[in-house]
Parts: sequence; C-alpha cells; structure tokens
Amino acid sequence: MSRQMQPTFVLVHGAFANSFSFAPLQAELGLLGHRSVAVDLPGHGFGASCPSAYQAPQDLEGLATAPGSLKGVTLADNATHLIGILERAKENGPVILVSHSRGGVTATAAANARPDLVDRIVYVAAWCPVDLDVNDYYAEPEMATVDAASLTHALVGNPAEMGLLRVNFRTSDPGALAAFKAAFLADGTDEEFLTFLNTFQPDENLDVGSSADRAQAATWGRIPKTFVRLADDASMPLAMQDRLIREGNAMTPDNPFDVRTLRSSHLKWLITPAPAAELLGELGALVARPSC
Repeated sequence: MSRQMQPTFVLVHGAFANSFSFAPLQAELGLLGHRSVAVDLPGHGFGASCPSAYQAPQDLEGLATAPGSLKGVTLADNATHLIGILERAKENGPVILVSHSRGGVTATAAANARPDLVDRIVYVAAWCPVDLDVNDYYAEPEMATVDAASLTHALVGNPAEMGLLRVNFRTSDPGALAAFKAAFLADGTDEEFLTFLNTFQPDENLDVGSSADRAQAATWGRIPKTFVRLADDASMPLAMQDRLIREGNAMTPDNPFDVRTLRSSHLKWLITPAPAAELLGELGALVARPSC
C-alpha cells in the first residue's frame, strides 16, 4: 500500500533575523498538515551575541566595541550549516528549501554544492545572484528607490574594525524607526512593526559571497525553482525581483522560475502568513511522491 511522502519545508531567514521570524508561518503550515524546519544560521537565534550594552539603559559606546559571535563567519560557514540540516531533512523525504531576503544567498550556495538535497528551491523576495555579486546589485537602477541609508540611521561601531555589521534595533530615534518601517513593513501597524523589530538581533556577518557563489547552471540550475514576488516590497523592489527572475531564466531556459506573487511588504507575509502557507502547500503537492 502506498502513501504520499510529504516534503519538509526548510526555512532560511534573512539578515539580522533568525528562526523566530517564521513562527507564525510554521504554525499555519502545521495547521495545514505540513512539516517545516526553521533554520538559525551560525551566530543567529540562541547562538547570537547580545551584549549587555544592548540592554536598557543602553551603552552605545560599549555596544560599538563589544565583541560579537558573527566576527569571521562566512557565507561558506552558513552554507555548510544549511547543508547539514538539508541532509537530515532529506532522510525523511523530499525537501523544499525556502529562503527570504539575504537568506537566498545561503540557499543558492547550498544548492550549488548539493543539488541532490533539494527537490524545489523557493525564493521569497530573496537574493539569487546570477550575473552580479549581491553588493554590486545595489548599484543597479532597479535598486534606485531603496533607502540605502535606512540601516545606517542606527549603525553602531565600525564594521571593518568589528568584523561584523551591528545595528541598534532598540533605538528610540524617530527618524531611524520611520526609515525601518518604510523599508520593511509599510503595510503593517506600528504595533506589528515594533514587535517584529524586537525579534531582530543586532549583528550580521559581512560576507555575502563572490562570483563563485552565484547560481551555477550545472547544479543549482537543475533544481525546480519558484520565485515568490512580494508586490509591495520597498527593500527589494519588484524591478529587482523581476531582474533576478530574468537572469535565472536566461541561465536555465529549460528550467525557468515558477513565478508567484503575494501582496506584501518585505515582512508582512510573515506576520499574516495564511496566503504564503497556502502557496507553499501548493508547491508541496508538486514534489510529494508516492512511497511504498
């Protein structure tokens, strides 16, 4: 007697985030009968540094020099960690790798290295570098509407000296908070915005890879792939999302992106996750396969 082998959704967070970001989505997926695993990349989640200077009342001078666990962490470290999780998940059946934002860089690197572990790769307004390195995309016309200074409003310390990027998300500066909300959650309430902001951690690693970490046709390119466009995303505009789709399709014309769209800012889909969970469930049905 056969049964359907259900996939495991492996969820990879973006910059300054962690597995906690996916809690509402995982709850919705679970209620729909789907299995999921939310990843904490190295130095994230309970592996993050949270200096006492970050607590209230804050000591900004101390925060600017306190060491962080992300110093020296590389994209290769992230990919190796993710591959270990994919290997374990694959033991239970098909795997759908879902990434958001900067998490797409790690997902792409892992897929380049071990395409055998991924039955479908899903980018939700996530970086999928094809023609350029991620940092170089920021100089392109498609990113012209992005407020590149939104994070620098609350930047703490010198990234080159600290070996990591540190942002004070617990700032009360109205200008910084307004910039964050406009960039990430313009379609959310102030309460939703502040609650989500308090799940962020202050540190992020500096390494977003090189040309060697761009999508590779021979490996990444043979995995079925979906790009979920976030139509109201201000931090990764639709123009850039569509460019990444075009570049991926040009690289693998026989295996183009399956393209879906959600009405959402960069973060709202995680706060109101029912549409995303339903979409992922549809993708899960595409990879579920019979098992004796």
